[in-house]
Amino acid sequence: MTDPQTLHDRHDKQLVRQRLLQKGQQTKAAIIDTALGMAAQIGLEGLSIGAVADAMQMSKSGVFAHFGSREELQISVIREYHQRFEQEIFFPAMEMPRGLPRLRALFHCWMLRTSAEIDSGCLYISGAVEFDDRPGPVRDALASSVKTWLTALHRSVLQARDEQHLSKDTDATQMSFEIHGLILALHYEARFLKTAKSLNRAKQGFEHILQRYGATTQKD
Repeated sequence: MTDPQTLHDRHDKQLVRQRLLQKGQQTKAAIIDTALGMAAQIGLEGLSIGAVADAMQMSKSGVFAHFGSREELQISVIREYHQRFEQEIFFPAMEMPRGLPRLRALFHCWMLRTSAEIDSGCLYISGAVEFDDRPGPVRDALASSVKTWLTALHRSVLQARDEQHLSKDTDATQMSFEIHGLILALHYEARFLKTAKSLNRAKQGFEHILQRYGATTQKD
């Protein structure tokens, strides 16, 4: 039978391990947050273990211990960006009724996110430019995140059609393509060209798309 002192020592060791694990997780999260902020400014390709270590005021070995490679650091940043993307766009929209209300909410939240990224840039867009012709795990992680989001958009269009909020012959793939194109145009016009009233034009473009696919337009 194990004596009480041995049990007490084991318990203390477990507490120490748990605290170390928690501290390690917190440190890793802080590194990813810093790296994401850097990637928004200099791109995923600009990330390096050394640069992030300098920003965190850590040693290179300390950062390396959490990721093991520059590639894994980049992938972790993509995953974090995707989680925040979902929290700001997907989850709020899912609280809306199925059909057109949800589709409108998706686009509205997407525009708000794009507006907030005018100064920092969209990782999906900048990452596509950096890795469109560079096969590998980083490109795969980036493409997978984008495809996951576009699949959610496509599903919302299908639901709007099923709810008869759109014409029954609506081509959901084509409509999703056009909505995605609006966001890409908004980012280019607002961030690169600094075109005035880009948001208003994107809103108007979205209403035009809805109207062409049989939805009732909405007045601001």
